[in-house]
Amino acid sequence: MSTPILEFATDANNPCMHCGVCCTHFRISFYWAEADDAPSGWVPASLTEPLNPWLRCMKGTNGKTRRCIALTGTVGQAVRCAIYSQRPSPCREFPVYLEDGRPNPKCNELRAQVGLPPLPELPIAPANDPDGAPTEPPTEPPAAA
Repeated sequence: MSTPILEFATDANNPCMHCGVCCTHFRISFYWAEADDAPSGWVPASLTEPLNPWLRCMKGTNGKTRRCIALTGTVGQAVRCAIYSQRPSPCREFPVYLEDGRPNPKCNELRAQVGLPPLPELPIAPANDPDGAPTEPPTEPPAAA
């Protein structure tokens, strides 16, 4: 199952901008070639450390106490990723919401650890057919031609 890419109208609407606990919980490891010292890499290599010949991780996420070096602000209040457009694949792939609009259970579990309320379900618009027409029947009959 693929995860949706959610665009929030403003940072104020993005629950991640008030949380950030995932950045203090996981070791953020990824393939070494995502770092910008490799051809076509994008993650700032200076913010990473090697795990083995194939993997790197974000500095600050490989110890017992974890906090990604790129996380700024106060967890549970106001945070942001200093390298958001250059973040590694694990950060890009961690979904706040699942395809059906339910919050990621792991996200809500982590939010509870810092005293944040669970995220609500998102309303999901009806699916459309390939022509863009709603797949649900219309509520009114079509007008006569």
